[in-house]
Amino acid sequence: MTRAILCRAFGPLDQLRLETIELKAPAANEVQIRAEAIGVNYPDGLLVQGLYQMKPQTPFIPGMEVAGTITALGENVEGFAIGDRVAALLTTGGYASEIGTDTANLIALHDHVSFDDACALLCAYGTSHHALKQRAALQPGETLLVLGAAGSTGIAAIQIGKAMGAHVIAVASSDDKRALALANGADLALGYDDLKDAVKRQTDGKGVDVVFDPVGGDAFDTATRLMARNGRLLVVGFAAGRIPSLPVNLALVKEFAVVGVFWGNFIAKERALYVDNMRELFAWHADGRVRPHIGGKRPLAEAASVLSEIMQRGARGKTVLVP
Repeated sequence: MTRAILCRAFGPLDQLRLETIELKAPAANEVQIRAEAIGVNYPDGLLVQGLYQMKPQTPFIPGMEVAGTITALGENVEGFAIGDRVAALLTTGGYASEIGTDTANLIALHDHVSFDDACALLCAYGTSHHALKQRAALQPGETLLVLGAAGSTGIAAIQIGKAMGAHVIAVASSDDKRALALANGADLALGYDDLKDAVKRQTDGKGVDVVFDPVGGDAFDTATRLMARNGRLLVVGFAAGRIPSLPVNLALVKEFAVVGVFWGNFIAKERALYVDNMRELFAWHADGRVRPHIGGKRPLAEAASVLSEIMQRGARGKTVLVP
């Protein structure tokens, strides 16, 4: 048996309930994991509401990230043993005290990687890393503007941008969020008010080479007017709630590119490159170049309220659930 957050039908987040359900024994090439930390991500909330690109069959257990200890092995499992510390990247099924998953979804964890950090390094850091490395081809010395800079992907983008040699300007909506961005490596932190003029002053009128935008809405509209020639505007998400439209004449006149970032599709289509990215991220974590900010640890039963905070842009860094 396992205690799990169950979504029985697409709808409001407050419909989610903690239930006790049967956990099947591991099948061939599968393991069972006792969860020690469960990552919470913005797409989890979209999935529960039926607003994500994919719609799983209901009922289902949300959650893409779990880190913990292997407690049982199915047949033909190689390279893992009972007691191993691992992280698992899933499509759904993560919000549970124990889970079963295929070994293809596992990453072995060294002792120096906490379970909390492991969850953050999967989706948040994985998305930001892919965005900046493959989609933007960020170069040393370029200027990176990070919107939504106090969220989990925003902090990840700041740290990864610095690791790749960029000058990083963080944008966040309050003094405490801007202070958090600076504490995590940003060279400068700005608010959304008068952002266009502030960026032009800071870049001597040139604009920015890369924008990392998980926000959308008005922030995207402003970003289109901040781009340097040959710039790349990364479309990561729409936390503001409004999916913006692009005046394509701006892209023509300013000669910048708008580049979509869909990490899930990247994993499915370029698995080997994804594995290389994870290897690099965990190496950067080992030498201290990236360090997730864990903004909160909450009981599994509070999953609905945690998701609501994240959907309303109230979270700071990464929030994890503890069974």
